[in-house]
Amino acid sequence: MDAAVSLRSVSKSFHGNPVVSDLSLDIPRGAFFSILGASGSGKSTTLRLIAGFETPDSGAISVCGQPISTDHPPFAGPVNMVFQNYALFPHLTAGENVAFGLRMQGINRADRDRAALAMLALVRLDHLASRLPSQLSGGQQQRVALARALATNPEIVLLDEPLGALDLRLRREMQHELRDLQQSRNLTFIYVTHDQEEALGMSSRLTIMDHGRIIQTGSPHDLYLRPASRFAAAFLGDNNFLAGTLAGSDSDSWLVSAEGLGFRVPRGKGSPSSITLAIRPEHLHASGSPGLSAIVFPPARVTSTVFSGASTRVSLVLPSGTSLTALIDSTRPAPEPGTIIAPWCRPESVWPIPDPPSNP
Repeated sequence: MDAAVSLRSVSKSFHGNPVVSDLSLDIPRGAFFSILGASGSGKSTTLRLIAGFETPDSGAISVCGQPISTDHPPFAGPVNMVFQNYALFPHLTAGENVAFGLRMQGINRADRDRAALAMLALVRLDHLASRLPSQLSGGQQQRVALARALATNPEIVLLDEPLGALDLRLRREMQHELRDLQQSRNLTFIYVTHDQEEALGMSSRLTIMDHGRIIQTGSPHDLYLRPASRFAAAFLGDNNFLAGTLAGSDSDSWLVSAEGLGFRVPRGKGSPSSITLAIRPEHLHASGSPGLSAIVFPPARVTSTVFSGASTRVSLVLPSGTSLTALIDSTRPAPEPGTIIAPWCRPESVWPIPDPPSNP
């Protein structure tokens, strides 16, 4: 893999508190790579380490194959950054903000003004080049900050939750714009966010962090449908969890027992005695015909329903006391609380997660 950024055994502490711990990661060139995690997970510190704003306590970081150091910081080369608060100069116009990096590079005024206007046109703001940041909306300021980051032709753009301050409609518009810009210019975007939907919708690859460590890295599809741990399964979207035991296996599948049922699921790693079975709510059905190959659970009682527009969330309790959630199309009538139904899913919708071994 041709890596734009590589981190090897990188650790960073503040006041004796570890924030990033023994982190190793390769970010491919041309990827839209998201780092996803809750507050305090170490994702923003990781970005600042890549940017050169922080120095690792141990380990090594290379950018485009070159080790970074205080003598060769990444921001002096192919890296630029878009901050969460945009960090625009309030006394400079939008055009002057975009041209600032070019000015620092010694580009003459006529050329940098032309380049700045071209960058603003790229984000559809060339008509506002003469306005100050205070005269722009939050979304417009975000696009000016992005244009400024792109103006110096970086290979890698770092983005630290740049859409966090925008309303939902504008945030979704900017998600599409960022993805289109990244693809059209074949840039490497490294994007920090705590928004799961944002990470899934924009990324070609993503990593989940927790307490300074990487939990799992892969494509959005793999992380969503094939989580490597219960933490990853619970963190990325909603999931139903069933306790299961391994009853047998072959080269392709495991025979598992759960909720009094026996069925086959895709083979996981190792040969654990106990496993957790994960089923996404959208894959658990509370109505319709199961078909011969479906896994049909014991009759469950509906405890509540919540309408959310495109779907209705149906909460269920199995006879064992296990709680489940199913999503049904909102065009279908929702079952009333107290109704008894038999939820079902297809075998391929069940993903097994080996339980960690118990401490002796």
